[in-house]
Amino acid sequence: MNALTIGKLAGATGTKVETVRYYERAGLIAPPARTAGNYRSYRPEDLERLRFIRRTRDLGFPLDEVRALLDMAEQRDRDCGTVDALANRHLEEIDRKIADLTALRRELAGVISSCAGGTMAECRILEAFAPGAR
Repeated sequence: MNALTIGKLAGATGTKVETVRYYERAGLIAPPARTAGNYRSYRPEDLERLRFIRRTRDLGFPLDEVRALLDMAEQRDRDCGTVDALANRHLEEIDRKIADLTALRRELAGVISSCAGGTMAECRILEAFAPGAR
């Protein structure tokens, strides 16, 4: 595969060009070589790295954890227990968020079901949103 422009790299990974630039500034992708016309010129390794970043971001990992995972991925002979621990912590955070959203959904559904129609002055939903309501 030949060198890639930023547009082709972004397109191949479903990433916006500005996001690629952001990842460069954040140090997740090495600054690319430049062509004679001063265009960025990416290598196939950059494409694979960006795919890795995209996948971890799609799974909700924050940038500091993505950076840690990239560093760990380069240490091929190291025990993968650190990756396992990081992924498990992330899964626990997702489970907490799901529990919070489930409780939020239940509360909002209860508010909605209390609405019997009528005028805005009688609206149980607006009443529940008012300060001091519960």
